[in-house]
Amino acid sequence: MKNILDINTVGNYLALRKKEILHPLVGIVDFKEVDEKGKSIIGYDGIRFNCYAIFLKDAKGCKIRYGGKPYDYDKGTLVFVGPSQTLEFGGYDPDFVPKGYALLFHPDLLLGTELGRKIEGYSFFSYSSNEALHLSAKERKVILSLLEKIQFELEQTIDKHSKKLIVANIELFLDYCTRFYDRQFLTREIENIGSLEKFKDLLTQYFASDKPQKHGTPSVSYFAERLHLSPNYFGDLVKKETGKSAQENIQNKLIEVAKERVFDANKSVSEIAYELGFKYPQHFTRLFKQRVGHSPSEFRTLN
Repeated sequence: MKNILDINTVGNYLALRKKEILHPLVGIVDFKEVDEKGKSIIGYDGIRFNCYAIFLKDAKGCKIRYGGKPYDYDKGTLVFVGPSQTLEFGGYDPDFVPKGYALLFHPDLLLGTELGRKIEGYSFFSYSSNEALHLSAKERKVILSLLEKIQFELEQTIDKHSKKLIVANIELFLDYCTRFYDRQFLTREIENIGSLEKFKDLLTQYFASDKPQKHGTPSVSYFAERLHLSPNYFGDLVKKETGKSAQENIQNKLIEVAKERVFDANKSVSEIAYELGFKYPQHFTRLFKQRVGHSPSEFRTLN
């Protein structure tokens, strides 16, 4: 059984790193100011956060491997962890000295704010650690400047402006990360195309097999797992490259296959629905009509 360290509050993590708590709901750790080499987490297999945590891992002097391949930026890496997620250690070197920064903020900080209403839209909080954001030198400067602004506010006496300014800078931080991820999707175009081709092949193979009858219509998670990507990262990659969500791509393939099978006069609409993984034929008929404009029976007659 894995030994997981729970971080329930921002203060828990700051105390772990022996940092002063300037605000109960948000904090920044500069690892240059952490005296120990991380001895406080020796013996644990990972950390489970019940707040948002962003780590800027300073990787100067080494090449980062991303998706099993070397990545061309080595100025810094951002890893995002959402509430209730666990950051597992892949082996821990007791002599390793962490470099970089950590920004943590509790969901309660966002209550009643615009960021609170849109925080779920930042899908990178559900990416895997191997899908981290790799920063160029210029991008790293932007991130560091925003951390500096947040730290400045934390060092002021808390007043009626504090929350608004801190949250506004966190939101700006996340918006820049969204832009930088868009750039990363573009710079990794060759790898992305490879993943999309594999996705298309897996889709074709799935509907050509008996898997729909055994397991139902395929989910986005099914393909993400086989491509060794997190569902959110896979979904964002497909959306960026095709303009349609992964679910839309799956349904498009399903309808493409359904149109072919509808012309088999020896099969009823119900049989075709079961072959495609639908438990209830009426669900298949409803989807087909939504996407094609006619029911399967009408489409068969019209053509």
